[in-house]
Amino acid sequence: MAQSDHNVLMNLSRIDLNLLVYFDVLLRERSVTKAANHLGITQPAMSNGLKRLRDLFSDPLLVRTSEGMSATARALELQPLVRSALVQIDRAVQPKDDFDPAHSKRVFRIMASDYAESTLIPGLLKRVRKRAPDLILDVLTPSDVTFLDVEQGRVDMAINRFDKIPQSFHQRVLWSDSFSCLLSVHNPLVFDFTLENYLQARHIWVSKTGFGVGVGVNPKDVQKLGWVDEALAKLDQKRRISVFTRHYQVAMLLSSQPDLIATLPSRAAELMRNNPDVVIKPPPFPIPNFDLNMAWSPLLQNNPDHRWLRNQISKVVDATEPEIRERD
Repeated sequence: MAQSDHNVLMNLSRIDLNLLVYFDVLLRERSVTKAANHLGITQPAMSNGLKRLRDLFSDPLLVRTSEGMSATARALELQPLVRSALVQIDRAVQPKDDFDPAHSKRVFRIMASDYAESTLIPGLLKRVRKRAPDLILDVLTPSDVTFLDVEQGRVDMAINRFDKIPQSFHQRVLWSDSFSCLLSVHNPLVFDFTLENYLQARHIWVSKTGFGVGVGVNPKDVQKLGWVDEALAKLDQKRRISVFTRHYQVAMLLSSQPDLIATLPSRAAELMRNNPDVVIKPPPFPIPNFDLNMAWSPLLQNNPDHRWLRNQISKVVDATEPEIRERD
């Protein structure tokens, strides 16, 4: 054995790999108590782990400040290195056996926006139940989940429209969608759907993207109202919003009222195509398309069962594309 290899082994023999896991969680939680709860150990055990980490790296790593526990410069330098090492170790110890969906009772936790839940999850569930009858899908809302939950693998994936996302995440664009308008067959605008009449009508606003608990909407803050209102603002126009909701199904139901219009993603609007009480109209002004993304933690990138689920989602998306093109 070369001397350099011997030295590496000697250095590694000093390290309890559990300490690297402790370090990773501590740097993310910035709290001994929260880190202990996450790992299912006692607070004294985590405190002892932090002491051993400080001895190992000859640095305080976390120091108490007026804003809570803050990471030292050395800890921030080590954080990506330790995370990369844990990802590589996780990849090395993943079982080589393929995932057996027919006998799996695994619970997959998926954060999905209301839009994604309405348009994607029904097809995914139908496909999964044929191939993995005992597998369970736990669909969470954006308010239930943080980026940290996804990054640490507590949530298998997030399916949503993202303005920002951690660089460490893997992601794939599932599809790009346009916008459509839903209105009652009894709405007088059905036969004269101009921009002028659109602006005079009453509207249903619907949206809920990102993560975390939502807050009330300020109708005057156009920049936070989303794609539809931003597109109108570029025309120096503004619509009259009567109802704000975070649920696409609610918006679709309310659109059957004779004096309301719902402007929402076309794939969601298509769910109402066979409803005799509403009609689907293209918006009387241009609205940019948007992407629906699927994102997951690098810790799960090489996990066999996770790869299987991602593959099922991809196949559901691929199967819907010809149908959408035919409608267009």
